[in-house]
Amino acid sequence: MKEYKYKINGNLYKVTIGDIEDNIAHVEVNGTPYNVEMEKVAKPAPTRPVVRPAAPAAASAPVVKPAASASGKSGVKSPLPGVILDIKVNVGDTVKKGQTIIILEAMKMENNINADRDGKITAINVGKGESVLEGTDLVIIE
Repeated sequence: MKEYKYKINGNLYKVTIGDIEDNIAHVEVNGTPYNVEMEKVAKPAPTRPVVRPAAPAAASAPVVKPAASASGKSGVKSPLPGVILDIKVNVGDTVKKGQTIIILEAMKMENNINADRDGKITAINVGKGESVLEGTDLVIIE
């Protein structure tokens, strides 16, 4: 359960984000509970085109894929909920640890999301303008 404090037009709001089931988030604002329906279409649309370029590499070694996901691949996760402003890398790019790969807008601030290790980008799971939740895998580094 995450708690946030927002000041909107001079009014202070205490927001608690509880469980998220499918596309429904259980949110409490200043003690009043709400069920917030999130857009369901936004996630699958960017994933389909991005996964296809990475598929040929996975298809050449289907047996290795499960083992690689446990040890060789790493997903860079969103540290907080926000909106993707820019994607600085493409599938196939080689990145270094600490390199900015995505710019995420959260609470009216731009946040640089950096690579957590050296490697090659095998998948980009988000698109510009897409809303993401905390913990969402943004890119996969192999």
